[in-house]
Amino acid sequence: QVQLVESGGGLVQPGGSLRLSCAASGSIFSIYAMGWYRQAPGKQRVSVAVITSAGNTNYADSVKGRFTISRDNAKNTVYLQMNSLKPEDTAVYYCVRYYNGMPDYWGQGTQVTVSS
Repeated sequence: QVQLVESGGGLVQPGGSLRLSCAASGSIFSIYAMGWYRQAPGKQRVSVAVITSAGNTNYADSVKGRFTISRDNAKNTVYLQMNSLKPEDTAVYYCVRYYNGMPDYWGQGTQVTVSS
């Protein structure tokens, strides 16, 4: 059974930084694309960042230049480094595994709140 466990969320002031981690188990991590989604209150979940098995990355326009997704295949972990955080980045962040271009497994989510 595939499990994705996020950590690293919390409360941060505008302009601050956080690093989210997602530990994966139950499958061969390195062959799958991984990513992060977020869901703000009253809004739909949206993709934030994706990293392929080859290490290629893609970002939502709203986070380009501020967020960086990376992976450590030896640790079965994907990261999301978030810098220059804004109040509009407040959301629950979910780690996902991709299969055939679509998320097939989701983590439980971690809350990120950007507020002074």
